[in-house]
Amino acid sequence: MELRQLKYFAKVAETLSFSEAARMLCVTQSTLSQQIKQLEQEFDTALLLRTSRSVALTEAGEELLPYALRTIQDSELCAERINDLKNVLCGTLNIGVTYSFGPMLTETLVSFMKLYPNVKLNIFYRPMAELMEMLRKREVDFALAFKPNVPVEDVVSHPLFQNYIAVIVGDMHPLAKNSKVTLDELSRYELALPAKGLQARNTFDRILEHYHHERFSIRLELNEVNILLSLIRQNRLATVLAEATIHNERGVKAIPMDVPGNEMEGCVHTLNDSYIKRSMREFIRMLSDSVAVRERVNAWL
Repeated sequence: MELRQLKYFAKVAETLSFSEAARMLCVTQSTLSQQIKQLEQEFDTALLLRTSRSVALTEAGEELLPYALRTIQDSELCAERINDLKNVLCGTLNIGVTYSFGPMLTETLVSFMKLYPNVKLNIFYRPMAELMEMLRKREVDFALAFKPNVPVEDVVSHPLFQNYIAVIVGDMHPLAKNSKVTLDELSRYELALPAKGLQARNTFDRILEHYHHERFSIRLELNEVNILLSLIRQNRLATVLAEATIHNERGVKAIPMDVPGNEMEGCVHTLNDSYIKRSMREFIRMLSDSVAVRERVNAWL
């Protein structure tokens, strides 16, 4: 059994297409098919069901897949460790990011890519729950997100900065002149909210549940922050997001919500006892030193 064969099998299992897998692996379809046939011969069983129109995993293929993925991950981690010992920053860094945390990342991404051109970055934007699952499966090296309301098993949260849940409105909105906004004041306006499951929405719903406050007109819910902010700029709608979400955004204003417990802590989330790559240490160091993070750290001093 060769590592290459496991990689080929895993890619076909992911795409359920020999042609697409071959394209992504930069090999011919005949080479891909031949390598998987050799793997099946070694196991003396079929791993894939092939028809002229579709590909599916057999029971044996379903059983092999998690072991194949783990072996591939371990091989990549082994290479990273050797490179770390050689004091070379290269390889791949997989980063999970929540939608609200995204605007904080741009400065560090640009700087990191200039300094370390041999490190490939894979950025995955997902809701918090999906990122935690990806972290447990070792599909990302770390996740950047606000601290969850309930601790996640096997995940360690390392604080970066303190933030707060805020009412976000356009510059010309009547609330834009306020220094704080109460729930009663907010209830007078129509809302466009982040979708349920996103961190800012989870925090807002928890606040409403605590204060038994239900008098809101929610006109729209969506999980795309850029579209949400565009709507806020163009209408008299208000939304609720972490203040950090509007970093470097023009035409909108963040007003703190005047309720206890509106704090949100920006964190780096890692898997407990996981290996920390040098590239990951360097990325987090640069993120900690970025203007976006330092502004929020200084605001709480």
